Amino acid sequence: MTDPVSRTILLLDIEKYSDRDDIEQAYLRRMLYDVADRTLERAGIDERLRLRADRGDSVMELIDANASVTALLRALLTEVPAQLHAVNRMASSSAQIRLRGVVATGYVAVDEHDGWVGSDLNHACRLLDAQLLRTALRERRDDFALCVSESVHTGIVRHGHAGIPAVDFHPVTVDSKNGPLRAWLHGPVPGAGDDHSEKGGTSVPGASSGERPAPRRDQPGAQAPGAQAPEARAARPSAPPAGAVFHFDGGAPTFGGSLVGGDQHGVSGGQVTGDVHLGGSGGESA
Repeated sequence: MTDPVSRTILLLDIEKYSDRDDIEQAYLRRMLYDVADRTLERAGIDERLRLRADRGDSVMELIDANASVTALLRALLTEVPAQLHAVNRMASSSAQIRLRGVVATGYVAVDEHDGWVGSDLNHACRLLDAQLLRTALRERRDDFALCVSESVHTGIVRHGHAGIPAVDFHPVTVDSKNGPLRAWLHGPVPGAGDDHSEKGGTSVPGASSGERPAPRRDQPGAQAPGAQAPEARAARPSAPPAGAVFHFDGGAPTFGGSLVGGDQHGVSGGQVTGDVHLGGSGGESA
């Protein structure tokens, strides 16, 4: 096995490749190779600076560390979408090609069987296979979703080189069997309204308001709309009887501003209800 050498890693994968028949898969593979070759040519990366591995529905490129990563990213963001658009506008629905892509850097060795070995390469492959990147491509109208590793973002993307708008890259964390991997996704993040920071959680409905849910009508103890609990009804004072009610608090009572004279038999104050006789012992009822 050779000593590990610093490389730029480019991975491209076809969406829903296994859903196609043999003829369609052969066509998609030709399109994948064409897109990869034209993009690398556009970036000025000579074939002598590349090693390619075929993975059926994907292609893996190990690129010499002296090749420009900035030029590669610029070509991926411009050339790949343009090529895919040109191909798909003339293709049938079963021959549409959509790609996920990953750019990473790291140390990779080549063994005696021409196999590639390196944990950085493994991490790049897991980014390519991440559900988040798959969902990002599925939710987009365009045909390409690109993710870059933390090291590529730190060294290239965040500096805002021409043709590589840093503001269009968003931090994401994807799960892997070796733990969470931090990366940067170009374009909208799936479910951007959700909390991806792994802090906080899902709120319980009704927990924030402090209110208790109303009981159902068919539950024991449930009250009909507008009804009061027995204790509430007991605490409420009884309604006054129908008819005229007069309040006497001592002295000479008045009605409508007029003084009422005469004897007030049996009235010394408080509340009187029913028939009230004023102005004498045998007077007419008021």
